[in-house]
Amino acid sequence: MSDRTSHIRLPAPPPAEQALLDDGGVACWEEDVEIDTYEPGAPDRFPMFFDHRVYQGSDGRVYPLPFVDRIETEPVRRTWKAIHLENRWVRLMLLPEIGGRIHIGYDKTRDYDFFYRNNVIKPALVGLGGPWISGGVEFNWPQHHRPGTYLPVDVHVERGDDGSATVWHSDLDPLQRMRGTHGVRLRPDSSTIEVEAKLFNRTDEPQTFLWWANVAAAVHEEYQSFFPTDVRYVADHARRAITAFPRADRPYYGVDYPELAAHDADADRLDVYSHIPVPTSYMVTETADEFFGGYDHRAGAGFVHWADRDIAPGKKQWTWGNGPIGHAWDRQLTDGDGPYVELMAGVFTDNQPDFSYLLPGETRSFSQFWYPIQDVGVIHQASRDAALSVRVDGTDVVVGIAPSRPVDAEAVVELEGRIVARAQFRAEPGSPYSLSAAVPPGTTRDDLVVTVHEGGRELVTWRRHAPIDGEPWAATEPPAAASLDSIDELLLTAQHLVQYRHPTRAAEPYLRRALELDPDDSRAHLALAELALVRGSYDDALGHVEDAARRLTRRNLNPRTGELHYRRGLVLERLGDLEEAARSFAKAGWDGAFAVAARLGLARVLLRLGRNEQAEAAAARAVELDAANTTAIAALVLARRRLGAAEAAASVLDAARAADPLDPFLAALAGDLGLRDPRTALTIAQDFARHGEVESSLEWAARSELAGPTVFGNTGPVAGYTRALVLDRAGRAAEAVEAREAARRANRDLAFPAGLDDLDALTAAIAAGETAGEPDTVALGLLGSLLLGVRRHEEARDVLVAAVLGGSDDPVVLRNAAVAVANTGGDLDLADGFLAQAFRADGPVPSARLVYERDQLARLRGIDGAARLAAIESSGVDVFRRDDLTIAVLGLLLDVDRVEEARAILASRRFQPFEGGEGLVIAAFDRATLVTARRLLDVDPAAAAALLEAAVDVPENLGEGRHPADPAAELLVLAGDAHLATGAVESAEARWRAARDAGGPLAVAPRPARPDDFWIGAAHLRLGEYPEADAVWAALDASALALEDAYPTPDYFATSLPETLLFAVDDARGRTAAAAELREAASRGRALSAERAEVRA
Repeated sequence: MSDRTSHIRLPAPPPAEQALLDDGGVACWEEDVEIDTYEPGAPDRFPMFFDHRVYQGSDGRVYPLPFVDRIETEPVRRTWKAIHLENRWVRLMLLPEIGGRIHIGYDKTRDYDFFYRNNVIKPALVGLGGPWISGGVEFNWPQHHRPGTYLPVDVHVERGDDGSATVWHSDLDPLQRMRGTHGVRLRPDSSTIEVEAKLFNRTDEPQTFLWWANVAAAVHEEYQSFFPTDVRYVADHARRAITAFPRADRPYYGVDYPELAAHDADADRLDVYSHIPVPTSYMVTETADEFFGGYDHRAGAGFVHWADRDIAPGKKQWTWGNGPIGHAWDRQLTDGDGPYVELMAGVFTDNQPDFSYLLPGETRSFSQFWYPIQDVGVIHQASRDAALSVRVDGTDVVVGIAPSRPVDAEAVVELEGRIVARAQFRAEPGSPYSLSAAVPPGTTRDDLVVTVHEGGRELVTWRRHAPIDGEPWAATEPPAAASLDSIDELLLTAQHLVQYRHPTRAAEPYLRRALELDPDDSRAHLALAELALVRGSYDDALGHVEDAARRLTRRNLNPRTGELHYRRGLVLERLGDLEEAARSFAKAGWDGAFAVAARLGLARVLLRLGRNEQAEAAAARAVELDAANTTAIAALVLARRRLGAAEAAASVLDAARAADPLDPFLAALAGDLGLRDPRTALTIAQDFARHGEVESSLEWAARSELAGPTVFGNTGPVAGYTRALVLDRAGRAAEAVEAREAARRANRDLAFPAGLDDLDALTAAIAAGETAGEPDTVALGLLGSLLLGVRRHEEARDVLVAAVLGGSDDPVVLRNAAVAVANTGGDLDLADGFLAQAFRADGPVPSARLVYERDQLARLRGIDGAARLAAIESSGVDVFRRDDLTIAVLGLLLDVDRVEEARAILASRRFQPFEGGEGLVIAAFDRATLVTARRLLDVDPAAAAALLEAAVDVPENLGEGRHPADPAAELLVLAGDAHLATGAVESAEARWRAARDAGGPLAVAPRPARPDDFWIGAAHLRLGEYPEADAVWAALDASALALEDAYPTPDYFATSLPETLLFAVDDARGRTAAAAELREAASRGRALSAERAEVRA
């Protein structure tokens, strides 16, 4: 953390924009800003296959996105591209180079940042791909957090006829390749910030998505989040738990709020950040209203969010918590701007994870609205026009009205049908109106009706909502597939696992179980066909499609939906049977649900077949059915150009670009696509190829080929192979050979192929090499990466081993071969041999990532600690560049009794944990402290006590805070012993009680016993609580038995398991050792109890 104070200086508008402001308009201009920035480290050159990572409750795989796992510890002054939006009330600063986020939301009328202003760019390891920053508004889609949150987006500024200015941001999602566009809009007559989003599934498959606008608000003891007054309950992630709101009526996140409130009247309120001691999320389960927000009572200002509840039910608060963990994350994410909460607004979702479907070719459009409020307190009702507060104090009612635009309005307060106050008023943003009236004693807010109208138009009305009866449902874990006999339940469970991207349970076992019960079930076959096609297993996909067809067409040649024929068309297109694909797409187009996607598929294959008039008709019909489908528009333009109708094609293209200037396919057709994201350029090349446009495909593939490694990855080699495939299909074999040779020569750093077009290009290159009798080891290696990325592990292993046997000395290929061998139950020594080759190929000093991975494999192979440490130390790497390797070394140093070296590292190095991965460095710190304290205890107990007391609070450089559920019982027991040795009996007993209570009301969530619970039992014994100690020993034995009897599985409802190891070996030895450790702790405990019993006797 930097010692200097950072502050973002907002530039003054240019003269022309200032003139607009002076006339009451909206200023919008681009001007760079300088911000103190902690730069992310370089992406790891090795692809990450996180098959077991849980991220925000869903699948945490990051491939093919390059992964960053280190942030620089000192800031630099960096210039960032910024877009500024301003009217008379509000000023915004947008950062298109960091996901198109709103970084500053400033209320000019109050000199107040209603969105959290982070004056540094200080990423922490929170994002899917690593870096993530706090502050402002982040637009999260298609999963949380936005995979491209730290990547740049394309930008376009639009001026509206109404004087509004909209800054459009757009990109292709780096994982699913759907297109997301969001426009941030200000109008001249309103303080409202409108965000209009357009989400387009430009892929062939249904895709799942969520959308959460993630607003940060600076908080303190007087900041209060507000939600609709009918909100009675809130839910955790995946609805795994619920509690009452605003006062928690049960333990939540392990915190016993009712117990806390018994000693502090408001300690159970979840709407005040300072009352929440641990990282906590909650999401509204049900409300009839459309608003929520936050209010700073200290500043007398805040904001309201409003959106149509029919499509935007999501209302959430997240906080790191007002405790050691939260304070540690505050330091990781900012230098001096303090804590914040996230007040997230979800559209088509009300939980995380909670995904909706986008059909192929479908676009969803919607708007969300925010505006600042002043002086009115917490809001009880709000609309787009105004926010309303109604406070009753004894016999007085005070109504606060904060409009989002200037209004000449009337407010009426009614009690039981009788008007008790009426007032005409003028108000505008920054100048709210307050109305006071007398009411009878005992009157409550619920007794009143308050209406604000302007002319004949109602602006906002408060009236009591009917209560929402009953407690909302909480989710339950589905049974294992083998235990289900209902095909319907099996299919619904499989669909849920796919739709919610479940990170630790697959859909296939449920679908295969359905086929055990009914081998011809068409629904199961079509679901398996979809999964197979997405992974590029074309023959398997076709087999399931044909199996489904036998049942679906047995009595009805025209099934109710077009899915069967649509899916058959996709598979046949990939297999190169274009005539049959065209017939299937044409038949699928009979169904309105598939009409657009099917006609687009038909147009595509007809263009490849040269049947241009038919292609034009199919594309025109697709556009007629969905005028927003830019891919269909592109097909229509291509068909008309082929037919010589250049003016008609240009007319369609010009109109489409005017409506959507950031669409990359349309931009490429107009010759106006930049190379900000080379992967998008390659996607467009592949789009052209699928439409039979040889020269355009070659042109855009060549552009992508020249880009080299970037933050998006490296498309160079695959772009070359794509050119080769296009040339081969065009009959230009000699040029194809040259293209493959260029692909093999290309820089392969960060070349992580993904998707079916990449797979087709690589498969064709491998086949060409086999035909020539010269295996293409580059294509084999790249295909191995792609197959690992889609969990085709056995095939990946075979391909990668073939690349190695063919002579590949690429360290990425060798390392990936090791991963594939280990993760398919292969010989771990063989895997280690591949890693050893990767070491040698990587240069004189291998990558620290390789050293770490080889050490983890050595652990699985049973190599002893001394040998593992020697291997790391002899590698020559800078161990301390990586947290994971440093933590591994710390453990090994302690294993070999080099304690002082470990303590020196822990005292000097700054650590950066992944979100959800906290605890590893604290464990090393505690272990080093305990070893040292035990050595001091006999010779200098006072020094031992001081060391242990200091260790209870984790040093800031470790980057973590101690969770109440990790009470450091051993530290506390030993501290008590040290105090006792100095004669401080009361201090000793206080520490033993702290160890016994194990976090107290802050850690009441049930959990299985752990080996370190031995020290809780030991604390009981030291306090003379013998039955309680016996209960601890029994719990340890019970945990051991459970571990021995049941195969351990991850928590079904886990929100964050940031597993960044690549080896998925079933470590039976480790499970046996864990059970033995539990039993050994129980045995030690009983022996200790026996010793105490002898002393008592």
